[in-house]
Amino acid sequence: MIEIRDYQDGDCEALADIFSRAVRQIAKRDYSPAQIAAWAPEERDLNAFAARRSGKPTFVAEYKGKVAGFTDLDGEGHIDMFYVSPDFQRRGVGSAMLRFVTARAQAERCKRLHGEVSITARPVFERHGFKVLAYQTVETNGQTLGNYRMEKLL
Repeated sequence: MIEIRDYQDGDCEALADIFSRAVRQIAKRDYSPAQIAAWAPEERDLNAFAARRSGKPTFVAEYKGKVAGFTDLDGEGHIDMFYVSPDFQRRGVGSAMLRFVTARAQAERCKRLHGEVSITARPVFERHGFKVLAYQTVETNGQTLGNYRMEKLL
């Protein structure tokens, strides 16, 4: 039902849409309207987004053949982006992506997975064995947002 595949250039617009919608519709319960607007501005630069996706291994989750989420993983075990479409929440997409990147990191002999995880995403990461290292604040487009540095030892 859920398949994970490598990112393709033609995925850019769908993933940018998932990113924007996930932040604006899901993360809004944990962040203020000003923080949401800074994190996922109305105006988006698809070229910059495409370059960011092509710049590191990015993986697309499909649920019954429809793009449902995406994540990435660099050679050091760092997860930069991890988003599930609001249309596919609570269907196992996030869990499938975390199982996938865990297996991939183990195959690449990474010693740990780590990332800066939103307040919203923290519970799914914890369910998959990630531990909070620290709460931190980051500056994004003039707004301060809180998140968690998290890791999972492999």
